[in-house]
Amino acid sequence: PRKTGASMRRGAKQATPQLRVIGGRWRGRKLQFPDRPGLRPTGDRIRETLFNWLGPHLQAAKCLDLFAGSGALGMEALSRGGAHCDFVDADREAITAVGRHLNTLDATQCSTVSCDMAEHYLRQTHGTWDIVFVDPPFDARLGESSLTQLAHSGRLAEASRVYFETSPSQPEPIPAGLYDVLREKTTGDVCYRLLSPR
Repeated sequence: PRKTGASMRRGAKQATPQLRVIGGRWRGRKLQFPDRPGLRPTGDRIRETLFNWLGPHLQAAKCLDLFAGSGALGMEALSRGGAHCDFVDADREAITAVGRHLNTLDATQCSTVSCDMAEHYLRQTHGTWDIVFVDPPFDARLGESSLTQLAHSGRLAEASRVYFETSPSQPEPIPAGLYDVLREKTTGDVCYRLLSPR
């Protein structure tokens, strides 16, 4: 998040970063998250577009927020009708905050929280998902390999959807032959795509 207003003035205390749930049963709820390297919650405009794309796929969907960070995508999915979401992130401070938010929202029964590397989690976990959010830190370059592993995991449900977010200046490619691009858009410094596994 960019520093604005008083936080830019010399000596001013920087405000704690926060996100806002923009739709569904938790609409308007504001949740604070830790200021961690590489953690950049998907912005309101992009989330609104994404969840318009997902539309009817959200109802009763089983979701995976693979690089959860602030948990913005997974919590938005639960707020809008998702049945369950698994939140995964390798940053313990970030994923601990996600767990606190889920407890505050009384959503622990419809979620799991795992501090783990994406690659290891996909190797060890079981079950299937209808919607997967793949939004790694841009400079980590983990997107393409995660999409490849996901496609070969056998854990994507029929007619599943995969959301992939990357940098428009140095975009990571979609693994050849594994996905069809259903939607694609660039907003500011984010290129985002909705994929359908083949």
